[in-house]
Amino acid sequence: MALTHSIQILDMFNFEIQKKLENTLARAGVIHTPHGDIQTPAFIVVGTKATVKAMTPEMVRECGAEAVLGNTYHLYLQPGDDIVKEGGGMSKFMNWNGPTFTDSGGFQVFSLGEAFGTKVSKVASGDDAMVSEKKGPKNKLATIDEDGVDFKSHINGDMHRITPERSMQIQWNLGADIIFAFDECTSPLADHDYQRAAMDRTHRWAYRCLEEHQNLDPENRQALFAVVQGGRHEDLRKESAEILAAMDLPAGHAGFDGFGIGGSFNKKDMASAVGWVNKILPENKPRHLLGIGDPIDIFLGVEAGCDTFDCVTPTRLARHGHVYTRTGVINLKKAEFRRDFTPIDTETSSPISLKYTRAYLAHLYRSNEMLAATLCSQHNVYFIVNLVKEIRQSIIDGNFQELKEKFLAHYQTKTK
Repeated sequence: MALTHSIQILDMFNFEIQKKLENTLARAGVIHTPHGDIQTPAFIVVGTKATVKAMTPEMVRECGAEAVLGNTYHLYLQPGDDIVKEGGGMSKFMNWNGPTFTDSGGFQVFSLGEAFGTKVSKVASGDDAMVSEKKGPKNKLATIDEDGVDFKSHINGDMHRITPERSMQIQWNLGADIIFAFDECTSPLADHDYQRAAMDRTHRWAYRCLEEHQNLDPENRQALFAVVQGGRHEDLRKESAEILAAMDLPAGHAGFDGFGIGGSFNKKDMASAVGWVNKILPENKPRHLLGIGDPIDIFLGVEAGCDTFDCVTPTRLARHGHVYTRTGVINLKKAEFRRDFTPIDTETSSPISLKYTRAYLAHLYRSNEMLAATLCSQHNVYFIVNLVKEIRQSIIDGNFQELKEKFLAHYQTKTK
């Protein structure tokens, strides 16, 4: 009886490819998890602290989202991974009836370390080098050694330590369906020597994560994804993909269940870097592009072989008055929208766009009403989630290139 139970659990996570797009790496598929299926390509909505900001789980579901991603670092600090475990795991704790992801905490190595107090993000723009020269990290909250990372809580200054093993233990308590190996996310401005050192350390940490994951979860109830690093360098990215794809434990353990592709990138060559990696990673395992949510980047990421994406951008933009349209992002705080009684976007059938005018939403922002963030977060999440669903259908129908060309012809990258 025990053997049968074990086999059933092992079968809970798997990935199947339903359609491949000729002359690209794009594919449509399904990720099967214990809490339900994810039709891929898919956008995974970020619920940092087991909540999608300004939205209820019911709203998120109504937008068409199939999965949410929680932040290991933040949930470890508040309310504590032990409390989330007592509450039945992240899915039950937040009343989300669907698949969940948790990141490893590796991004906080960057955001609290080398990026702390600067304006440098993990995706570099042309201006980042100038910013970095003028303003390096000051009073950073995280320091790295071979064994792990020491960091100060941004909440109260208490000292904490996360190692690969501790990251696995925290994520086991959080109970997500898909978890990530602890990695070092580097600055896109770091030189080749440091990127290699960080990548090599990420590989050593990945093996330790595999070992701890096997100890905690021998029945493989949680799928463990490795994180490919290497910065903007083709040789490192390819090497990282090769090493992680082949990484295994003794006695026939199956290695990683999937792969995340982590920062850092240059905005203009991100698609190329993703393509280097996905040409090497196993075709039969899912690939997640971490922290990428720009509509154009999603098209390029899908074309380069990515299956899932996550990003805080849709809700973050909404909290600052910005909403997606098929022609680009608009800023509802601008004066021109005070008497604009048209929908947010006539080409997007989100419940919010159909019910509320730009003028009304502009009024809510100018009045500092909480409802503004709620309504526009719903619209933005709907826009991205359903754009990726549209991309998925275009792969199945064989008209991906037509959809991509039509979208890019009208979408403006600068906020209007």
